[in-house]
Amino acid sequence: MPITVECLHLTKRFGPTLALDDASLAVEQGRLTALLGPSGCGKTTLLRLIAGFDQPDDGQILLNGRPVAGTGVAVPPEQRRVGMVFQEYALFQHLNVADNIAFGLQANRRQKHTRVQEMLDLVGLSGYAARMPHELSGGQQQRVALARALAPQPDVLLLDEPFSNLDTALRAQVRSEVRAILRRMGTTCLFVTHDQEEALSLADEVAVMLEGRILQVAPPQTLYHSPVNRAVAAFVGESNFLSGQAQGDVVDSVLGTLPLQNRLTGPADILIRPEALQLSPASNGGIHARVTWREFYGHDQRLGIELDNGLFLTARLGPGETFDVGQYVAVSVARPVIAYPADRQD
Repeated sequence: MPITVECLHLTKRFGPTLALDDASLAVEQGRLTALLGPSGCGKTTLLRLIAGFDQPDDGQILLNGRPVAGTGVAVPPEQRRVGMVFQEYALFQHLNVADNIAFGLQANRRQKHTRVQEMLDLVGLSGYAARMPHELSGGQQQRVALARALAPQPDVLLLDEPFSNLDTALRAQVRSEVRAILRRMGTTCLFVTHDQEEALSLADEVAVMLEGRILQVAPPQTLYHSPVNRAVAAFVGESNFLSGQAQGDVVDSVLGTLPLQNRLTGPADILIRPEALQLSPASNGGIHARVTWREFYGHDQRLGIELDNGLFLTARLGPGETFDVGQYVAVSVARPVIAYPADRQD
């Protein structure tokens, strides 16, 4: 698959602050890639460099193989064929929906009208051309901002925390709508988010960014089940970590000898996802723990358990299993685990 966006060893400083530290990323044509990380990790900085709003101190950016930023190269934003949807949507409040969408189009009046109608149909707002932004819901404003960014047919679309201003119920709906729209258009998209659920459910690939560095780029399932290091494992999804001693294909721990996904020898930190823990009545024997808390969500439930040695773990179970707070249970692990060298955090 051709590469639409390629960032090579980007470094960016703002005074004494190192915002990007040797960050590299490739986004394939037609793919939705999420840039996932906590606030202040450099996500928006990377987006701004790709858009051309800022320039890197070191490294190179290529769009469809053409250098647009780097040593001796600084192609202005308007010549990069990049569309951007900002966190606040940035709609022009004095323009109606149709004029907002048409704002960046370089065409005659008839061509603009045709393109605006195409975009309104695409985002499901065909009857809203004359509405003003303040007359729209948050989800509708999001779709107008998306239509405006897509109208000039950019080679890549950048979205900066695109759903953060929507309430929880609306966020999931708009997320699905936006994904469907981008799929129909075949648009290459890079979107920034700190929301793990959003990244894992929406993207084809997720790039995890911590402290200005991109640590892993992988499909959501691979990222969750096979994080490249402990830092990624701790950040993506809920994690239990145990100490252990790895011996090749197995690791000895307080939960017994467990099979390993990865080969390792020596002191280890063992990653166990909450859903990998199995609980059964204590009468079944095995390793015992006491249930310390329980949260029921309908579709599943989370339980806190305390092992005999005082270690606290979190388990995630289906809705039909019932264990009461204070009850003793037997604990086992349902699948192979991942272990990382205990003397390293990366």
